[in-house]
Amino acid sequence: MRNKSLYIYGVIFAALAVAPLFLNPYWVDVLNNVGLYAILGLSLNLIVGHAGLFNLGHAAFFAVGAYTAAILNTQFAIPVLWLLPVCALAAGLFAAVIARPIIHLRGDYLCIVTIGVGEILRIALTNDIFGVTGGPNGIFGISRPTVFGYVIRRPHEFYYLIGAFLMITIFLFHRLENSRFGRAVNYLREDETAAEGSGIDTSHYKLAVFVLGAAWAGMAGDIFAAKMTIIAPESFSFWESVVMFAIVILGGSGSIPGVLLGAVLFVGLPEAFRDFADARMLIFGAAMVVMMIVRTEGILPQRPRLYPLPGPGGAGGKP
Repeated sequence: MRNKSLYIYGVIFAALAVAPLFLNPYWVDVLNNVGLYAILGLSLNLIVGHAGLFNLGHAAFFAVGAYTAAILNTQFAIPVLWLLPVCALAAGLFAAVIARPIIHLRGDYLCIVTIGVGEILRIALTNDIFGVTGGPNGIFGISRPTVFGYVIRRPHEFYYLIGAFLMITIFLFHRLENSRFGRAVNYLREDETAAEGSGIDTSHYKLAVFVLGAAWAGMAGDIFAAKMTIIAPESFSFWESVVMFAIVILGGSGSIPGVLLGAVLFVGLPEAFRDFADARMLIFGAAMVVMMIVRTEGILPQRPRLYPLPGPGGAGGKP
């Protein structure tokens, strides 16, 4: 079974690696958007899928990263890829400041507060805070990313840059999911009271996973700013947070393959039905309602963790 899965993943990876050779620039750019939203979905999956914290303001951290990159690049001519750790730090610090007083909230209460945070930030950006955000017009003239002196400009070049970042994200998050930290965070989602009774510092872990997810969204914002070369507040509206949340919930909460599939369905599939613009959202919405009734855990939910029982033979304690 494991060899079969590796073979399937290998075929998918090979097909994606050569996809730009057979697609026009428009569809390559659609795949770029799918990749960006997959990265954002995976970063939100840490918060929602693994820790069970309802965050509907994730676009705020995405915006902090994008605006940090845009301001530092246009004002000080710092290459955008050099700013990846800076954007992660800025978004992480913003998340820490915001989450510290509200991390004890649960369910709908936390969800409502995060919605408010996202909208407050968007309005602040529109009002040109500190005179550096450009107001409703945003920031122009962001430099393209450079790799070993080569300037990345065309869609298929961004495709491989975003793809590399996505592969790194998948690898690191998979390792994190199977680490002690990942198990503790999953414990929070299943039963916070029991986790606290077992000696887990629930506030510490919730804050840590919130900051980590926000920091990764900040780096995605850096790539987005470099790709677009112009950013404005409307790029980080509440709708963006809704799309990220839906990618996680409907794709499969806590599941990396589920989030990837969710990004394809929410970002890529609507483009395939652009010719039916008048009805595509109605059809898509109806399909989501049906899916939520039939598959309440998402299309590809997280597999349950299996641990060997104590005993001479492992599982069941039998030899």
